[in-house]
Amino acid sequence: MSASKEKQIRQEQANAGTTDPKTAREERQRKEEKRSNTLYAIIGALFLIALVITLVWRSNIIAKSATALTIDGEKYTASEVNFYYWNSYNNFLSQYSYLVSYLGLDTTVSPAGQAMNETAAGMLGAEAGTTWKDYFLDQAQQQMAAIQNTLKKAEAEGYTFTDSVQAQYEDTLESITTSANASGASLGDYLKNAYGSLMTEKVFKAQLLRTAQYSDYLTSYRNGLTYTTDEITAAYEADPNSYDFVSYESVSVLGSAETTTDADGNPVEPTEEESAAALEAAKATADQILADYKDGQDLETLASNADRATYSSNEEATYLTSDLGQWLFDSSRQEGDSTIVESGTTYYVAVFHQRFRKEEPTVSVRHILVGLASGEKAQGDEGYEEEQAQLKADAKAKAEELLAQWQSGDATEAGFADLAMKETADGGSKYSGGLYPNVYKGQMVTEFNDWCFDPARKSGDTGIVETTYGAHVMYFVGESLPYWQYDVSSDLQTADFNEWLDAMPAESTITPSSFGMQFVG
Repeated sequence: MSASKEKQIRQEQANAGTTDPKTAREERQRKEEKRSNTLYAIIGALFLIALVITLVWRSNIIAKSATALTIDGEKYTASEVNFYYWNSYNNFLSQYSYLVSYLGLDTTVSPAGQAMNETAAGMLGAEAGTTWKDYFLDQAQQQMAAIQNTLKKAEAEGYTFTDSVQAQYEDTLESITTSANASGASLGDYLKNAYGSLMTEKVFKAQLLRTAQYSDYLTSYRNGLTYTTDEITAAYEADPNSYDFVSYESVSVLGSAETTTDADGNPVEPTEEESAAALEAAKATADQILADYKDGQDLETLASNADRATYSSNEEATYLTSDLGQWLFDSSRQEGDSTIVESGTTYYVAVFHQRFRKEEPTVSVRHILVGLASGEKAQGDEGYEEEQAQLKADAKAKAEELLAQWQSGDATEAGFADLAMKETADGGSKYSGGLYPNVYKGQMVTEFNDWCFDPARKSGDTGIVETTYGAHVMYFVGESLPYWQYDVSSDLQTADFNEWLDAMPAESTITPSSFGMQFVG
C-alpha cells in the first residue's frame, strides 16, 4: 500500500471516529511515561522528606521546639525545662554535699534510673520508689510555676524591677563565660555540657533573666511585709521564750563512771554498782558546791577545787530545751535563784541572774568592700608581713578613692548604693547596694561593729574601716527597730512570706507532654 493510500485511510478512520492503532499505541506510551514520571517524582519527594526528617531529628530541631510542659497554658520546651531541672539537681548537690552518698544518689550516672532510698524519701518528703529524676523534675516544675505566677503578679502590679536585676544577670553571665573560657570551651558548648545538648545561649539567657527578675520581686515583696507595734507585741507575748535571753552561771559535775582497761589494754565497761556510785558521788559534790555557794563562796573557785566539775557562765543565753534550759526559762524564775538540776549522768549547780529582752536599736548601714589582693608570699616566708601591710595599704587607698569619688558627685545614699553595686567585693550585699539592714551589736566583726555603734554616729556619716576582709567605705543609714522587735518581725515576715511563696505552684495547672519530656534530664 502506498503512503498516500495509508494516509487517506487514517484520515477516513479519523473522520469516522475510529482511532488509528499506531496513534493509539503512541498515546498509550505517552500516558504510561507520564504515570511513571509522576510515580518517580512522588517516590523522590518521599525520599527527600525522609532525608529531611532524619537531618532535622539529628539536629535536635524537633526536640528543641517540642513542648515538654504547659503551665496554665504557657508552653515550655525541653531545653527550658532542662534549665530548671539541672539547676535543681546542682542546688541539691550543693546543699546536701555531705549527705549525697548517705542518701543513695550516685552522681556518676543519670538520676533517671536511680530510686530514692527510704532515708532520702523520708527526709525529702517523697513517695517510696520515686526516682531521683522524678524528684528533681518535680522541684523544677514547682519552681517554674512559682516564677511564672510571680512574674505575672509583678506585671499586673506594674512593678518596676530594680537595677540589681541587670547587674546580677550580667555578673552571672560573665562568671559563666569566664568559666567556659578557662575550660577551653565556647559558651554554647559549656552550657550544653551543663544543661544538656538542647541548651542554647538564647534559652539560657532568657531563663537566667527570669530568675533574676523573680528574685528581685521576692525581695521587694518580703521587705514590704511590715507589722504594727501591737502585732509585734502580741507575737512576742505568745512565745517570749523564743526572744528572751537569760544570764546565768553553772557548774557541771560529771556523774558517769569512768571506763577502765584490763591487763591487755582492752576497755572494760563499768558495772551497775560502779555507775551508781559515780552518780552518787557527783550528786554529793554538787550538793556541797551549792551549799558553799550559798554560804558566800565564789562559784568558779568552788568548781576549780572539785573533782570532775566545770564552771561556765553565759551573759546572753537563748532558750534551751534541755533540763537546765527549762529551769532557767521558767516564768517564775527570780534573780539569785540557785538549784541543782539533774540531766542524765550530769548534775548542774545553776545560778540564775536575770531574764531580759534586747531593747537597744539595730542599725542600717551601707558599705563598699575593697578586698585584699592575693599576695605572692605564704605566711612564714621572709617579707610576708611587709607584703601584707602593703596590700592593706593598697586596699585602704582604693577605698579612699571611692569615697572621694562619691563625695564629688551627688553624695546621696542612692548614689552610694549605685557605687556599691558596681565596686563592692561583698557578694552578700552587692545587689542591695551594699545595704545591711537591722544590724545588731556583735553581729559584725569588731571594727565594723564599733564604727556602726559609736554613740556619736548619725545618719549620713561616712568613713573608712579596716578589717581582716579589707577596707570598707561606710555609710550610716540610721537606727532601726529595737532588737527584740526586729527579731519578732523577722519571724513574722518569714512565716508570711513562706506561706505566700508555697501557694504559688499550688495555684497552677501543670501538664507535662510525654513526647517533649523524653528530652528532659
